[in-house]
Amino acid sequence: MLIAVDIGNTNIVLGFIDRSRPMGEAITHTYRLTTSNVRTSDEYGVSLLQFLQLSGYTVDDVEDVIVCSVVPNVMHSFRGSILKFLRKTPIIVGPGIKTGMRIQIDDPRSLGADCLTDCVAAYTVYGGPCLVIDMGTATTFNYVDETGSITMGVIQTGLQTSARALAGNTAQLPEVEIKAPTSVLAKNTNSAIQTGLYYGFIGGIERFISECRREIGTDFQIIATGGFGHVIEHDAHFIDVYDPDLIFKGLRLIYEKNL
Repeated sequence: MLIAVDIGNTNIVLGFIDRSRPMGEAITHTYRLTTSNVRTSDEYGVSLLQFLQLSGYTVDDVEDVIVCSVVPNVMHSFRGSILKFLRKTPIIVGPGIKTGMRIQIDDPRSLGADCLTDCVAAYTVYGGPCLVIDMGTATTFNYVDETGSITMGVIQTGLQTSARALAGNTAQLPEVEIKAPTSVLAKNTNSAIQTGLYYGFIGGIERFISECRREIGTDFQIIATGGFGHVIEHDAHFIDVYDPDLIFKGLRLIYEKNL
């Protein structure tokens, strides 16, 4: 069993992957931790052991661990937990690792490990060209052409980030639950904020996709992932595939390229 770990700004998400199964059936369990710079390696390690036990696994079942992270301050503790409690040296997605992708942006090292991993999965599983959208703490857009080259990356705020910024920078506006509104005709403050955030977010993505198609001059698939993708999924007719497990599929593919 392979443990795949995505360390994001808000959450650390773990997937237990049975590599004997085909890609679409391989993820047996997933777990989520709050990302914290102050958590120790022992705290992370205890959580890992508990997750294994809940899933019916033992440490001996763990073949390997692969990690992609966009939070450098967490890596020391988390890597230490894997070494101490799982007795494995984790594979870290970063410079020098084989991915099969060409990164054709000004500074290839600046591309987030999560974006790279998403692109590996989107291109390998669904084909190219494709625009890969990850809707998390930030919303990222990466274009992969028909040859498997990542040629563009764009970043905007995520839905929750926008909501917190609005509440934090105004005197009387509250932080609201992120959900699809029942109507655009908002009649109270909470629904006014929810409606504005929701449709502003969708509208921004639609406009960006339109501009990409105009500048690139060819059609492409839209592959979406990320925690907030499910919020807009039913209104997002422009999305061809919403795959919440895209990052885990990419981590498995990268792992197998580096055996």
